[in-house]
Amino acid sequence: MITTQTTRRTALTGVAATAALGLTAGPANARTRGPRIGVLLYDGFSLLDPTGPAELLSRLPGATVTMIAEHRGPVHTDTRQVSVLAERSVAEIDRLDVLLVPGAGNRGTVAAMQNPVLLDWIRRIDRHTTWTTSVCTGALILGAAGLLRDRATTYWASASYLESTFGVKYVSERYVRTGKVITAAGVSAGIDLALCLAALIAGEETARAVQLAVEYDPHPPFDSGNAATASPELKALALQLLAQSQK
Repeated sequence: MITTQTTRRTALTGVAATAALGLTAGPANARTRGPRIGVLLYDGFSLLDPTGPAELLSRLPGATVTMIAEHRGPVHTDTRQVSVLAERSVAEIDRLDVLLVPGAGNRGTVAAMQNPVLLDWIRRIDRHTTWTTSVCTGALILGAAGLLRDRATTYWASASYLESTFGVKYVSERYVRTGKVITAAGVSAGIDLALCLAALIAGEETARAVQLAVEYDPHPPFDSGNAATASPELKALALQLLAQSQK
Protein backbone atom coordinates (compact mmCIF):
# COMPACT_ATOMS: atom_id res chain seq x y z
CA MET A 1 0.00 0.00 0.00
CA ILE A 2 1.50 3.37 -1.07
CA THR A 3 0.13 6.82 -0.35
CA THR A 4 1.10 10.13 -1.91
CA GLN A 5 3.22 11.07 1.09
CA THR A 6 4.74 7.92 2.49
CA THR A 7 5.14 4.19 2.25
CA ARG A 8 4.13 1.68 4.91
CA ARG A 9 7.79 1.08 5.76
CA THR A 10 8.57 4.73 6.46
CA ALA A 11 5.31 5.17 8.35
CA LEU A 12 6.40 2.44 10.74
CA THR A 13 9.81 3.92 11.49
CA GLY A 14 8.69 5.18 14.90
CA VAL A 15 7.77 1.66 15.98
CA ALA A 16 10.97 0.01 14.75
CA ALA A 17 9.57 -1.48 11.58
CA THR A 18 13.02 -2.68 10.61
CA ALA A 19 13.76 -4.50 13.87
CA ALA A 20 15.99 -7.46 13.05
CA LEU A 21 15.17 -11.07 13.78
CA GLY A 22 18.24 -11.86 15.84
CA LEU A 23 20.33 -11.06 18.87
CA THR A 24 23.58 -10.34 17.06
CA ALA A 25 23.31 -6.58 16.46
CA GLY A 26 26.51 -4.72 17.24
CA PRO A 27 26.91 -2.52 20.31
CA ALA A 28 26.46 0.66 18.31
CA ASN A 29 23.05 -0.48 17.14
CA ALA A 30 20.19 1.07 19.12
CA ARG A 31 18.27 -2.22 18.98
CA THR A 32 20.60 -3.74 21.54
CA ARG A 33 19.14 -1.39 24.14
CA GLY A 34 15.63 -2.78 23.70
CA PRO A 35 13.99 -5.96 24.95
CA ARG A 36 15.37 -9.30 23.83
CA ILE A 37 12.38 -11.43 22.86
CA GLY A 38 12.78 -15.13 22.14
CA VAL A 39 10.19 -17.40 20.56
CA LEU A 40 10.62 -21.13 21.10
CA LEU A 41 9.85 -23.31 18.10
CA TYR A 42 9.47 -27.09 18.16
CA ASP A 43 8.18 -29.65 15.71
CA GLY A 44 4.41 -29.47 15.28
CA PHE A 45 3.82 -25.90 16.54
CA SER A 46 0.80 -23.96 15.22
CA LEU A 47 1.91 -21.31 12.73
CA LEU A 48 0.06 -18.24 14.01
CA ASP A 49 1.00 -18.87 17.65
CA PRO A 50 4.58 -17.54 17.25
CA THR A 51 4.29 -15.50 14.07
CA GLY A 52 1.32 -13.37 15.15
CA PRO A 53 3.05 -12.08 18.29
CA ALA A 54 6.38 -11.76 16.44
CA GLU A 55 4.76 -9.52 13.84
CA LEU A 56 3.72 -7.05 16.54
CA LEU A 57 6.59 -7.33 18.98
CA SER A 58 9.24 -6.84 16.30
CA ARG A 59 7.78 -3.35 15.76
CA LEU A 60 8.60 -2.19 19.26
CA PRO A 61 11.39 0.41 19.47
CA GLY A 62 14.71 -1.31 19.98
CA ALA A 63 13.25 -4.81 20.20
CA THR A 64 14.86 -7.92 18.83
CA VAL A 65 12.81 -11.03 18.13
CA THR A 66 14.59 -14.33 17.63
CA MET A 67 13.19 -17.71 16.64
CA ILE A 68 14.86 -20.41 18.74
CA ALA A 69 14.66 -24.20 18.64
CA GLU A 70 16.51 -27.20 19.99
CA HIS A 71 18.57 -27.07 16.80
CA ARG A 72 19.03 -24.33 14.22
CA GLY A 73 17.15 -24.65 10.94
CA PRO A 74 13.61 -24.99 9.62
CA VAL A 75 10.96 -26.24 12.04
CA HIS A 76 7.75 -27.77 10.71
CA THR A 77 4.30 -26.63 11.81
CA ASP A 78 1.54 -29.02 12.81
CA THR A 79 0.32 -29.35 9.21
CA ARG A 80 3.89 -29.96 7.93
CA GLN A 81 3.03 -27.67 5.02
CA VAL A 82 4.97 -24.67 6.38
CA SER A 83 8.28 -24.30 8.16
CA VAL A 84 9.74 -21.39 10.12
CA LEU A 85 13.48 -20.87 10.41
CA ALA A 86 15.00 -21.11 13.87
CA GLU A 87 18.01 -18.80 13.73
CA ARG A 88 19.43 -19.90 17.07
CA SER A 89 19.56 -23.10 19.08
CA VAL A 90 18.68 -23.24 22.75
CA ALA A 91 22.36 -23.87 23.51
CA GLU A 92 23.18 -20.43 22.08
CA ILE A 93 20.68 -18.44 24.16
CA ASP A 94 21.01 -18.06 27.92
CA ARG A 95 19.26 -14.75 28.60
CA LEU A 96 16.02 -13.22 27.35
CA ASP A 97 13.78 -10.43 28.57
CA VAL A 98 10.67 -12.08 27.13
CA LEU A 99 10.11 -15.76 26.37
CA LEU A 100 7.16 -16.89 24.28
CA VAL A 101 6.19 -20.56 24.01
CA PRO A 102 3.64 -21.30 21.27
CA GLY A 103 1.12 -24.10 21.25
CA ALA A 104 0.70 -27.07 18.95
CA GLY A 105 -1.49 -30.01 18.16
CA ASN A 106 -1.35 -33.12 20.33
CA ARG A 107 1.76 -34.47 18.62
CA GLY A 108 3.81 -31.34 19.09
CA THR A 109 2.56 -30.42 22.54
CA VAL A 110 3.08 -33.86 24.05
CA ALA A 111 6.54 -34.21 22.54
CA ALA A 112 7.59 -30.79 23.86
CA MET A 113 6.18 -31.56 27.31
CA GLN A 114 8.33 -34.69 27.39
CA ASN A 115 11.50 -33.09 26.02
CA PRO A 116 13.95 -32.55 28.92
CA VAL A 117 16.21 -30.31 26.82
CA LEU A 118 13.42 -27.86 26.09
CA LEU A 119 11.97 -27.97 29.61
CA ASP A 120 15.35 -27.40 31.26
CA TRP A 121 16.05 -24.51 28.90
CA ILE A 122 12.66 -22.91 29.61
CA ARG A 123 13.35 -23.10 33.35
CA ARG A 124 16.81 -21.57 32.97
CA ILE A 125 15.55 -18.76 30.77
CA ASP A 126 12.63 -18.05 33.11
CA ARG A 127 15.03 -17.28 35.95
CA HIS A 128 16.01 -14.04 34.24
CA THR A 129 13.00 -13.05 32.12
CA THR A 130 10.83 -10.06 32.79
CA TRP A 131 7.92 -11.88 31.16
CA THR A 132 7.43 -15.58 30.45
CA THR A 133 4.50 -16.16 28.12
CA SER A 134 2.63 -18.78 26.16
CA VAL A 135 0.01 -19.06 23.45
CA CYS A 136 -2.60 -21.82 23.22
CA THR A 137 -1.30 -25.18 24.49
CA GLY A 138 2.06 -23.56 25.13
CA ALA A 139 0.61 -23.14 28.63
CA LEU A 140 0.79 -26.91 29.05
CA ILE A 141 4.49 -26.78 28.22
CA LEU A 142 4.99 -24.06 30.82
CA GLY A 143 3.07 -26.28 33.21
CA ALA A 144 5.33 -29.23 32.45
CA ALA A 145 8.28 -26.96 33.23
CA GLY A 146 6.68 -26.15 36.60
CA LEU A 147 6.07 -22.47 35.88
CA LEU A 148 2.28 -22.15 36.24
CA ARG A 149 0.76 -20.77 39.44
CA ASP A 150 -2.85 -20.24 40.55
CA ARG A 151 -4.56 -19.42 37.25
CA ALA A 152 -3.93 -19.55 33.53
CA THR A 153 -5.62 -19.88 30.18
CA THR A 154 -5.02 -22.16 27.21
CA TYR A 155 -6.85 -23.61 24.23
CA TRP A 156 -10.46 -24.25 25.22
CA ALA A 157 -10.33 -27.99 24.54
CA SER A 158 -7.34 -28.30 26.91
CA ALA A 159 -8.95 -26.49 29.84
CA SER A 160 -9.81 -29.56 31.91
CA TYR A 161 -6.38 -31.09 31.27
CA LEU A 162 -4.72 -27.86 32.41
CA GLU A 163 -6.64 -27.91 35.69
CA SER A 164 -6.33 -31.61 36.45
CA THR A 165 -2.67 -31.94 35.52
CA PHE A 166 -1.16 -28.73 36.86
CA GLY A 167 -3.57 -27.72 39.62
CA VAL A 168 -4.25 -24.25 38.25
CA LYS A 169 -7.61 -22.64 37.60
CA TYR A 170 -8.53 -22.28 33.94
CA VAL A 171 -9.75 -18.78 33.13
CA SER A 172 -11.73 -18.28 29.93
CA GLU A 173 -10.08 -15.03 28.84
CA ARG A 174 -7.99 -14.01 25.85
CA TYR A 175 -4.97 -13.74 28.11
CA VAL A 176 -4.31 -14.14 31.82
CA ARG A 177 -1.48 -12.54 33.78
CA THR A 178 -0.24 -14.21 36.96
CA GLY A 179 2.89 -12.51 38.20
CA LYS A 180 5.36 -12.43 35.34
CA VAL A 181 3.70 -15.34 33.54
CA ILE A 182 1.15 -14.41 30.89
CA THR A 183 -0.79 -17.15 29.13
CA ALA A 184 -2.98 -16.64 26.08
CA ALA A 185 -5.91 -18.68 24.82
CA GLY A 186 -5.94 -20.41 21.46
CA VAL A 187 -3.90 -19.36 18.42
CA SER A 188 -5.29 -15.91 17.50
CA ALA A 189 -5.27 -14.83 21.16
CA GLY A 190 -1.51 -14.55 20.81
CA ILE A 191 -2.06 -11.22 19.04
CA ASP A 192 -3.94 -9.91 22.07
CA LEU A 193 -1.13 -11.19 24.29
CA ALA A 194 1.38 -9.34 22.11
CA LEU A 195 -0.51 -6.07 22.51
CA CYS A 196 -0.57 -6.58 26.28
CA LEU A 197 3.18 -7.16 26.22
CA ALA A 198 3.72 -4.16 23.98
CA ALA A 199 1.98 -1.93 26.52
CA LEU A 200 3.95 -3.42 29.42
CA ILE A 201 7.25 -2.99 27.58
CA ALA A 202 6.82 0.27 25.70
CA GLY A 203 3.69 1.93 27.08
CA GLU A 204 0.06 1.99 26.00
CA GLU A 205 0.48 4.69 23.37
CA THR A 206 3.14 2.67 21.55
CA ALA A 207 1.03 -0.48 21.84
CA ARG A 208 -1.92 1.38 20.33
CA ALA A 209 0.30 2.62 17.52
CA VAL A 210 1.52 -0.90 16.80
CA GLN A 211 -2.07 -2.13 16.71
CA LEU A 212 -2.88 0.54 14.15
CA ALA A 213 0.33 -0.13 12.23
CA VAL A 214 -0.70 -3.74 11.61
CA GLU A 215 -4.38 -2.74 11.28
CA TYR A 216 -5.57 -5.21 13.89
CA ASP A 217 -9.27 -4.37 13.93
CA PRO A 218 -11.00 -7.74 13.65
CA HIS A 219 -14.57 -7.96 12.44
CA PRO A 220 -14.93 -11.65 11.54
CA PRO A 221 -17.79 -12.71 9.28
CA PHE A 222 -19.00 -15.21 11.88
CA ASP A 223 -19.62 -14.96 15.61
CA SER A 224 -18.34 -18.45 16.34
CA GLY A 225 -14.90 -17.98 17.88
CA ASN A 226 -15.91 -18.36 21.52
CA ALA A 227 -16.11 -21.91 22.83
CA ALA A 228 -18.38 -20.79 25.67
CA THR A 229 -21.18 -20.05 23.20
CA ALA A 230 -20.43 -22.74 20.60
CA SER A 231 -22.68 -25.74 20.13
CA PRO A 232 -21.36 -29.25 20.87
CA GLU A 233 -21.66 -30.03 17.17
CA LEU A 234 -19.51 -27.04 16.17
CA LYS A 235 -16.90 -27.90 18.80
CA ALA A 236 -16.73 -31.46 17.51
CA LEU A 237 -16.31 -30.26 13.92
CA ALA A 238 -13.60 -27.79 14.94
CA LEU A 239 -11.59 -30.50 16.66
CA GLN A 240 -12.14 -32.85 13.73
CA LEU A 241 -10.79 -30.27 11.27
CA LEU A 242 -7.75 -29.70 13.45
CA ALA A 243 -7.05 -33.40 13.76
CA GLN A 244 -7.40 -33.95 10.02
CA SER A 245 -5.00 -31.10 9.21
CA GLN A 246 -2.28 -32.17 11.64
CA LYS A 247 -0.01 -34.72 10.06
